[in-house]
Amino acid sequence: MHGQKKRRKRSLDGSITVDGVSLYWRLLSEPQWTSEHGYKGLCISVRTEDGRHRELVLEYPFPKKCRPNGMRQLPQRPKFSEKAVEAGVRQAMDSGWKPASRGKTFVFQLPGNSN
Repeated sequence: MHGQKKRRKRSLDGSITVDGVSLYWRLLSEPQWTSEHGYKGLCISVRTEDGRHRELVLEYPFPKKCRPNGMRQLPQRPKFSEKAVEAGVRQAMDSGWKPASRGKTFVFQLPGNSN
């Protein structure tokens, strides 16, 4: 990659406790455009700390900011907090994700509140 700056992938992770359950979360992907899915927002993986149970993937909505030419603007490293992750986990639990269950990954799309 001579002459190009290589964008480093940031790695963020942490631990939270929700309703007495210890969970480990990590950043899966930042907002991006893909030919398969179009615009896709920030994605975070959540698992029990032992990693033997059903994974939760929180999909945040893609920000709807547009450039003057009408094209969507890819946000540069959006900020999020452990409190936001915890709130997303609680919403997913209310929608049926059970941390101690087994099975396919539970993908939860958080409702959009972007401008």
